[in-house]
Amino acid sequence: MMDAVTRQHFLGLNVERRYRLLYKPAVFVAGLAPLAWMICALFGGFGFSAGVDQVKFLELENGKTALNLIMLTLMITPARQLAGLPHLVRLRRMIGLFAFFYALLHFSVYVVLDLDLNWHMVGADVVKRPYITVGFTALLLLVPLAVTSTNRMMRRLGRDWSRLHRLVYVIALLGVWHFYWQEKLDVREPLLYTLMLTILLGYRFARSAWLRRLLTLLRVHRGRRPLGHPE
Repeated sequence: MMDAVTRQHFLGLNVERRYRLLYKPAVFVAGLAPLAWMICALFGGFGFSAGVDQVKFLELENGKTALNLIMLTLMITPARQLAGLPHLVRLRRMIGLFAFFYALLHFSVYVVLDLDLNWHMVGADVVKRPYITVGFTALLLLVPLAVTSTNRMMRRLGRDWSRLHRLVYVIALLGVWHFYWQEKLDVREPLLYTLMLTILLGYRFARSAWLRRLLTLLRVHRGRRPLGHPE
C-alpha cells in the first residue's frame, strides 16, 4: 500500500500535477536542446562546429532530429506497456509536435538556404528526385497530425483521431526510406534506423488485435478438426 501511495504522490505531487509541472516542461526543454546545439555549432560556441558546409549540416541534423523524435513517439507505447507506466502517453503529443517542428526546419533549410526560394527547382526536385519525393510526402502526412494534436481536436474526432494518428507508422517508414536514399555512400546509420523501426513495428504487430483474432480463429479451426484427421 505504501508503494502505491509513493508512486501516486512523488514530491507531494499526484500524477496529473507531476506531468504538468515537471515532466512536460522537462520534455519541452529537451526538445529545444538540438536546436540550441545547432545554433552553437553554427557560431562555434562551446567548441562545437558545423563544418565547412553549414547548410548541409543544418539539413542533416534537423532531418535526423525529426526522425529521432518520430522513433521516440513509437517507443512510448512499448515503454508504457512493458514498464507499467501508462501516463507516458501524456508526453507523446509534445514529442510529436517537436518532430514536426524539426521536419519543417529540415525542409525550410532546403528551400531557403539550399535552393534560395526557387520554387521551380523545389517542384522539379520533388517530382524528379525520389528521395525528396518520399521526404516531402512524409512532411505532408505530418501536417494533419500536428493540426489535430490539441485536446479539442481529439474530442471532436473521437475514434477517428486514433485512426488518423496511425499515419505515424507510414511517416516513420517514409522517413527511414528518405534517409536511406539520401545516404549514397555509408548506409550503416540508415540501416540501424531500419532495424529499430522493424523491431517497433514487429512489437506493434505482435500486440495487435488483428493478430489475436487470427490466432483465435486458428485455435477454433484446430478444435473443429474431425476425428482421425492427421496431425
